[in-house]
Amino acid sequence: MKADQEKYWTAFYTKPRNEKKVAERLEANGFIVYCPVRSVLKQWSDRKKKVKEVLFTSYLFAQVNEIERSEILQDQGIVSSVFWLKEPVKIPEEEIQAIKDFLTNHEDSSIELGKFHEGEILQIQGGPFKGGEGIIERIKGNKVVLRLKSLGIDLTAEIPASQLA
Repeated sequence: MKADQEKYWTAFYTKPRNEKKVAERLEANGFIVYCPVRSVLKQWSDRKKKVKEVLFTSYLFAQVNEIERSEILQDQGIVSSVFWLKEPVKIPEEEIQAIKDFLTNHEDSSIELGKFHEGEILQIQGGPFKGGEGIIERIKGNKVVLRLKSLGIDLTAEIPASQLA
């Protein structure tokens, strides 16, 4: 297989608040795309509703070769490719899978929390981000909101206290 035909995961910048629409359009055109979303309970003055919120605002991931990357750049909702060292960023399959696993699994655990403090640096002992570090931004019930460095951007994630040390 030629180098330009080899598929890899990469990231694209989208126009603001266009991530889900662009992902749907690209999937309909046969591209393999991933737009990480999470369920969030939103409150309006008259009701509460669970909505799907984009995890990485203005980012979209796609598994492409160079020809497909060029085609995706033609979409009206795509601003540009994400570059690293003047090359389109190549994201390992394991990182994409870790994000998927995290979004699937992180909400179910609970544990008594009392030994952690805001600003502390913690090691993640379990789950898809095992072995990583994060800084505590706040403590929320039985979960800790950590700021993680992943893909060159800050990712704030709720991690069950049982997976931290």
